[in-house]
Amino acid sequence: MQRKVLVIENSQQSLHIVSKLVRKAGLIPEGAGSLTEARARFSASVPEDYLCAVVAYSLPDAPHGEATDFTIKAFIPTIVVADNADTDTRNAILQRNIVDYLIKENHQIYDYLSRLLARLDKNKHIGVLVAGGPRAGRAEMVGLLRRHNFLVYEAKTLSQAQTQLVSTPSVRLMLVNYALDADQGIHYTAELRRAYSKEDLAIIGLLEGRHSDLSASFLKSGANDVLQSPYAQEEFLVRVMQNIELMESVENIRRLANADYLTGLPNRRHFFYTITTQYSVLPRPQSLALIDLDHFKHINDTYGHDAGDAVLKTVASLLSSLFDGTPLARFGGEEFCIYLPDITTTQASSLLQQFCARLADTPIVFNDQPLSVTASIGLFSSTTKSLEGLISEADKLLYQAKANGRNQLCAFAE
Repeated sequence: MQRKVLVIENSQQSLHIVSKLVRKAGLIPEGAGSLTEARARFSASVPEDYLCAVVAYSLPDAPHGEATDFTIKAFIPTIVVADNADTDTRNAILQRNIVDYLIKENHQIYDYLSRLLARLDKNKHIGVLVAGGPRAGRAEMVGLLRRHNFLVYEAKTLSQAQTQLVSTPSVRLMLVNYALDADQGIHYTAELRRAYSKEDLAIIGLLEGRHSDLSASFLKSGANDVLQSPYAQEEFLVRVMQNIELMESVENIRRLANADYLTGLPNRRHFFYTITTQYSVLPRPQSLALIDLDHFKHINDTYGHDAGDAVLKTVASLLSSLFDGTPLARFGGEEFCIYLPDITTTQASSLLQQFCARLADTPIVFNDQPLSVTASIGLFSSTTKSLEGLISEADKLLYQAKANGRNQLCAFAE
């Protein structure tokens, strides 16, 4: 597993700061104050151990980027840190196959480096599809993206691009050239946007030469961004990173809006949305269970709300493991709901009995105090009821289970 970051820096202060950022990213820094020391450290490892290297361009024993050449030849993705941004130094750095370079005099570099380290780790699971345009241009983009650890796919034609997109769920970003299939890039972008939202698939339109005035057309057709050729390597990579990060930010907001803050389970609103969108035609048979923890108020009153939170988290974890892939939610307080499509009442009852048994056998200890928790369950099965009808009937059965003494399942099939 790539968890190490080789840091080659002769300034002890810079080495300390970069190493701290590496640890903050959940990675392991391996520091070296010179190229000689870096060679010695690397000799005890293999390239696969390293996520990347952060290398000072000029070192006392490597004044002209020799340390950068070393890590690149060792097949370690390399981020270069330079003391200044003069033209000659910048050109010398960019002639090498690096991930990116940073200038020490820029006060934002450490924030950017922190993001970049996290990005290199995440990118290993993100697919990028490069579609259309000259072969040399595609090859250049593919090379740049692979340096950033993306899963990169290439398509010459529209048909190839569509086949690759449909068969590769990891693709989150497409680079669509206007010249795709005889200038069909903008039309294809519009078709893609009908099938994929901007939050699910980012599209960067690529324009060259005489087509540079078509940026607005690309954007109006659904592109997230437009890049014109010839482009600077840095601009290309920054635009790619910003579009990926924007999608991730939206995903995070969506996840927070859809999840219960304490347990991480879907909330009531998202539960209803999931059922109504995924099961627009309700399956037959179908069941719904309402689960309520017995005497939960007593736990809160006796041991405090932190104890109650510990119980709720444990119950949520049990439900997630037993009903993986099944729509479930925390409805509020100590009540949970599970939708069970395409299984019989007997099968649903069996699963819920397993949950009750697991709950009874799971030790919940808070401040060295063991807590005993049981649950009452109302299970209703029907081939005709709406979601609201299922909930209403399951709620009546849950009340009956409580009235009968709690710690039991009360089920009915219509």
